[in-house]
Amino acid sequence: MVSATSLPANAAPGRASVFSPGAAGAGDPYFPDMGNGGYDVSHYDIRLSFDPATKAISATTTILARATQNLSRFDLDFQGPLKISKLSVNGRDASFTRSGAQELVITPRHGLWRGSTFAVSVTYAGVPQKIDDPALGISGWVATKDGAVALNQPIGAATYFPVNDATDDKATYTQTVSVPTGLTVLANGEPGPTTKHGGRTTFRWHMNQPMASELAMLAIGKYNITRSTSGGLPNITAIGNSIDTVAGQGKVFNQTTAQVVQWESSMYGRYPFDSTGGILADVGVHYALETQGRPVYDQRSSKVDGDLLAHELGHQWFGDSLTPVHWSDIWLNEGFATYSEWLYQEKFNGVPVQQSFEETYADEKDWTGKVADPGRDQIFDDLVYNRGAMTLQALRLKIGDRAFFRVLKQWPATYRHGNVSTRTFIRFVERLTHRDLGTFFDTWLYQPGKPKL
Repeated sequence: MVSATSLPANAAPGRASVFSPGAAGAGDPYFPDMGNGGYDVSHYDIRLSFDPATKAISATTTILARATQNLSRFDLDFQGPLKISKLSVNGRDASFTRSGAQELVITPRHGLWRGSTFAVSVTYAGVPQKIDDPALGISGWVATKDGAVALNQPIGAATYFPVNDATDDKATYTQTVSVPTGLTVLANGEPGPTTKHGGRTTFRWHMNQPMASELAMLAIGKYNITRSTSGGLPNITAIGNSIDTVAGQGKVFNQTTAQVVQWESSMYGRYPFDSTGGILADVGVHYALETQGRPVYDQRSSKVDGDLLAHELGHQWFGDSLTPVHWSDIWLNEGFATYSEWLYQEKFNGVPVQQSFEETYADEKDWTGKVADPGRDQIFDDLVYNRGAMTLQALRLKIGDRAFFRVLKQWPATYRHGNVSTRTFIRFVERLTHRDLGTFFDTWLYQPGKPKL
């Protein structure tokens, strides 16, 4: 973890002209207001107190970062109606303004030299708001009957903490959350010590591998917790009290999770994080460590849906460890995760991957979009999920099983905890196979229309 440092001795008066503002966006064409330029974040320390009666929070978030240019000022993403009471840079009060929907513009007392590390501390309070986007659905801070859940993909993080909300500025996290005793707090990574005082309980969570802000997760409520260890990997499952479950379901959930993690590790390589698990909250959304996903528990049958669990756990490699630079490349998340479902169906239910491919190919109704550039409002469409997975099976048929499964293992190993793009993937596969696959990938990823088999 880096610590804040002061300006170097050569930061003499009269040299203000060498400093300039950081960009107010990170350059994503789908979400131009998200993210910011001029610095890289290394760590977020979020300290938050929650009142379930009012749904309000009071919090202080401290951000450790390194300047990538000589900064006169810089932006963070932070949405209203949360009100800031104090803001400092390197321990000294700094001026700030709010601009647009989410820009928090910060001007430190002195410019920040390129390469210097600095700390930003923001104290704030209020009732965070959820985002209900017509195309993208609900994200942000979502109040529940007994607490709240943070759904940050793709644009929700800034609803409850100041952040550089860009997919390619990964950081580690510490989340310390105080709630009335009787409630439970779950977050990314591994739990730290829990303390009680004055009718309140404080939970601590540490995420020690870098992750994108859209993966940050927080859940507050009444949960039944099941803990286990499989292959030395801690496994925590939390099922909300408001969900109608049968006794022992957490144990079944843990067992299925452990089975899927071990099986996927045999294909994709070493599991990229220090623990695993899942949450079933009363908003009907499952998380595999960080990733927002679909429900994987059928209340009517009281069974865990294994292939969807394979999808969500597959995101630990494809989406969480390997994260697209831009949202246009989200098929690298969802196509691989959907293909994980197909592989699961073949391994555990006897349904060949080729059968899943052929049925999806025959049933797909809309072939108008581009898989590698679906458009801002289509990032969660079948275009990304199903056609992304079909692209992988078509690639498997093109290069053969031996080369294909080398791709599945070496791709996440090569770019572990990094950022990737479609172009990076194409170059990687071509180097590994020593083949020119430009026409193939252009047909499946960049051209609309139904590819011929």
